[in-house]
Amino acid sequence: MGKENITYLTEFILLGLSSDPQTQILLFVIFLIIYLLTALGNLLIIILINVDSRLHTPMYFFLKNLSFADLCFSTSVVPQMLLHFLITKKTISFIGCSIQMVFFLVAGATESSLLAVMSYDRYVAVCKPLHYSTIMTQRICAQLAIVAWASGGFVSLVDSTFTLCLPYQGQNVINHYFCEPPALLRLASAETYQAEMALFSMGVMILLGPVSLILISYWNILSTVMRMQSREGRLKVFSTCGSHLIVVVFFYGSTIFTYMRPNSRKMNERDKVISVFYSVITSMMNPFIYSLRNKDVKEAFRKTFGR
Repeated sequence: MGKENITYLTEFILLGLSSDPQTQILLFVIFLIIYLLTALGNLLIIILINVDSRLHTPMYFFLKNLSFADLCFSTSVVPQMLLHFLITKKTISFIGCSIQMVFFLVAGATESSLLAVMSYDRYVAVCKPLHYSTIMTQRICAQLAIVAWASGGFVSLVDSTFTLCLPYQGQNVINHYFCEPPALLRLASAETYQAEMALFSMGVMILLGPVSLILISYWNILSTVMRMQSREGRLKVFSTCGSHLIVVVFFYGSTIFTYMRPNSRKMNERDKVISVFYSVITSMMNPFIYSLRNKDVKEAFRKTFGR
């Protein structure tokens, strides 16, 4: 009889980033601007790479995939956050929460893989320029992109399954602004050890693995650049690598902090602020750091829209 009377949750309440009405209006304006910049920047990159034949290279092929992942990443979180800034009842159904989590994890894990693939592409271009065209063929690039998206799907499947299969009863208030596994596990009505270990294992695969590859790639790039005779060439590569590493620090640093530490039973304001970096900020930064500062992209923009 006890089991028959158990009631499972059908919706959650998201506390968001602030409960103060005036602060919520300010945050609405800020995050609306961020989302518009993210959407416009990433859509612009996708359009330019598709229409300009000069951008049909491996580097821009991966950038197009990154822009699409960023667009999905931001769209899975920000529109709902904007809506909740304007309404009093900040609820999300269990199904809606599940869908948001799945898409967020697919896009986020794919982005992590793509950043590693892009660092490898730059390593080959700088350190093995004579073999670049034979190593980074169309077939290899397509296979690397497929692996990146497949890894995102696999991580999402594992993390979502272990998180959503737990029973959720009673407490339905999530001290967060969107549904992600670490926040949801705090409400589970059963032991979460297996789910936490699954999240940790996926984190090792999709976070520590790619960031290690990125650091090795850029170390080799910098070692090669230091041997260059051209001072202008060194400064250009240093500038590019420096801006790329900023993305790495923001994205991987904040994500590793959230997913690679023991799960506490309480999420504080610091945790929510840190999650903003990987769930919102990096998707806005990527188009500007990886593409819009690039001379080829600027020329493609002038050619496409300057007629």
